[in-house]
Formats: sequence, structure tokens, C-alpha cells
Amino acid sequence: MNVFFQVVTGIVLLQLLFAIWNAAQLLKLGAAVGTRAAKALPAKATASSRALSLSVLIPARDEADNIGDCLSSVLASNTGGIGVEIIVLDDSSTDGTGAIAAAAGSGVRVLKGRELPEGWLGKSHACAQLAEAASGDWLLFLDADVRLQHGALQAVLSAAEAAGGGMITGFPRQMTGTWLERLVVPLMVFTIICHLPIPLVRGSRDPRFVAAHGGFILIHRDSYDSCGGHEAIRSELVDDMALARAVKRSGGTVALMDVTEQVFMRMYHNARQVWNGYRKNIYAGIGRSPVLLLAVLIVYLSLYVAPAAAVLYYGLSGQPGAVLWPAAALLAGLAVKWTSDAAGRQPFWFCLLLPASILCLSLIAVASWRGSRTRAGYEWKGRRYG
Repeated sequence: MNVFFQVVTGIVLLQLLFAIWNAAQLLKLGAAVGTRAAKALPAKATASSRALSLSVLIPARDEADNIGDCLSSVLASNTGGIGVEIIVLDDSSTDGTGAIAAAAGSGVRVLKGRELPEGWLGKSHACAQLAEAASGDWLLFLDADVRLQHGALQAVLSAAEAAGGGMITGFPRQMTGTWLERLVVPLMVFTIICHLPIPLVRGSRDPRFVAAHGGFILIHRDSYDSCGGHEAIRSELVDDMALARAVKRSGGTVALMDVTEQVFMRMYHNARQVWNGYRKNIYAGIGRSPVLLLAVLIVYLSLYVAPAAAVLYYGLSGQPGAVLWPAAALLAGLAVKWTSDAAGRQPFWFCLLLPASILCLSLIAVASWRGSRTRAGYEWKGRRYG
């Protein structure tokens, strides 16, 4: 057993070195043109910031608790004097979302969503309607639970100017309140920092090397039209990743940036929302491959849960000599989690939750697989998905 945990320790230490290097590759949103970060963006052209035009597009379905604060943060965000249009699409809400959005101010235009056509998923249909109505050269898709800091839109415009085209995305800082949120939500950044070489997102044309968060997607109109927009991915359950892949396939560029200083959100507010949200996306996110899902679960449980279980077992059974290597593996895993949590601006102590986090994620992943294999499917915001 010692040999097993020695191997695990070695693997996790290598993972730690990769995570530290990978986290350092994230470019910050809004770096001034001419800086290292701006130069690293996949620029096609550079236009004067005065020529930039931006449309902020917010799909909203039953978001009465969120849309008011979201719009307040967008309206309060400094644009450096550049005009920005703000459009909300009320996607058949039943809770007064549209009325709240309309009352936010004269700078907000509210559209009533059309009926969902056959073959479309709800969010993609809403985003397609927003893009159709937008006049900006750059489209910024935000979720209704996103909040912007005061300088966020100016940072967005700076990033757009530096990039010149393509798609820019990032993972907002995640605010959490309940225990399942704290256990599971920060693992979004963990999987990226641990496994996806970030330079390949912006430097490779291979669509397999992408990461995206639907809460914050900035895309140039030309890139959006060239890839077919949301119409091209209308039936994709994980629409943000599908759009990023479509951009790459069409010859466009994708940049993953650190947006945590400018953008934050609370995606879920209770355990049920966390469970249902992740259950809907996990299996589809790995290509609906049961073999890949099983492999990922075995690796994650071996690297991050087995050491904690061994430390607990040997400690309780009075075998202190056997604890050394499992403890080393456990500490290395916690260091990996701390690295990813630092990148996502999460509290330090969240790293201590890693074994429980992986266990919870594994249970949700199995439930996600079962939902895909049975007629039950997934339910989200009153709509059922297969």
C-alpha cells in the first residue's frame, strides 16, 4: 500500500507544479494595451477605443431575484465615455423579471422572448435573439446572477481593443453561502487549473483546448457570425463550451482571462440548485462518454480521496507509521486545491474541503450519467432536457 501512495504523492506533486505554472498563465481582464497580457492576446487588428461599440446582452428566465442588482451593477460600471447598449431578453418569465428589468432605467432595453422552437435549448435561443437585436461590434453575454465592479466595462473595452476580434471569456469570482456550494462550485476552476494548459486555449487552433463560462462571454460580431452563433449550437446542453469550440473551428481565437477582480456571481443559492445545475452539465461536458467518466472518477478518487481515507483509517487504527505517505499525498492535494482557489479568489480554508468536494462531485457525476441514460433527463428552470 505504501508503494501506491508513493506513486500518488509523486503524481500529485507533478500536478501541483503544473497548477502553479498554469495559474500564472491567466491574463487579467483589462490589462492596458502594450502590457505583456495585452500582447499575449490573439490580436487580429487593433482599433481605436473610440471606435469600439459594445452590446451587453442578458438572457433572463425567472430571474426576479437577480436581474435588478445585475442591471444596477452594469449601469454603474464606468465605460470611459464610450456608449454601451444594454439589452435584456425576458425568456417567458413568470415572476416579473421583465417588469423589474424595464424599471431599471432608460438605458435598458427589454425584449420579450419568442416561443422556444423545436430543436433549440432555452438559453441558446435567448442569446440568439439578443445577438439579433444587438447593434454593437462586440457582444458581451452576461448571466443575470453576474455582478460587475465599477471598472468592469472599461476593462472589457480594453480587452476588446487589445484582442481586435475573437472570443474572450473567464470564470467570475464565485460567491458561496451553503455547504454544497462551497464544496462543489470552486471545482470549476480546479478542473481548469489542474488539467487544461491555458496557453493552448489562446495559442492552439485545436477546438479540444477550450474553456468558457457562460456567465461572461465577450465575442466580436464577426467571430460570432462566422461560427454560426448560437444557432449553430442550438441543441448543445453545455452552450458556453460549444460556442468556444465553434469559434475555433471557424478559424477564430479564444482567450481565457482572469476576470475575478471585475466580475463576480453567485450561481446557486442552495444544495438542490447546485445538485441540479451540475447534474445537468457534467455528463454532457465530457462528451457523454461513460468510459471517460469512469476514468475521471477513478483518477480523482485515487488522487484526492483515497489519501484522506487512508490517513483517517491508519490514524484511528493506531498505525502511525503507515500514515506518512498517505499524509504526504493528502497535503500535496490540498496544495493543488489551494493553488486553484487562489486563482479563483476563494478563501484559503476551502482547500481543506478537497476530499469531501471530490466525493460530492463524484456523486453528482454518477447522477448526471443516470439522468442521461434514463428517460428522466434533467430539469432546469421549468424546462426538461434530455
